[in-house]
Amino acid sequence: MMAKQLDSGYNSVIPLTMVNAGENVRVKMIRGKDETRRFLETLGFTEDTEVAVVAELGGNMIINVKGTRVAVSKTMAARIMTCC
Repeated sequence: MMAKQLDSGYNSVIPLTMVNAGENVRVKMIRGKDETRRFLETLGFTEDTEVAVVAELGGNMIINVKGTRVAVSKTMAARIMTCC
């Protein structure tokens, strides 16, 4: 598991860019301006949604979200905070 356990027993929140290909995680929050958050929400990245990293190609990531594969830049993916 890529998320380290904190002393309190809760898993840490990490950006989607830190998740390895093939791992499933849950979206916990989206950082950034309202416009950025709305854009990512229209792609399906909403709180408590399970997503899976399919592949990392150059500066982009292929993410499976709600049964659809979506390509996002690593800059956008870094705004998506995830947890186990």
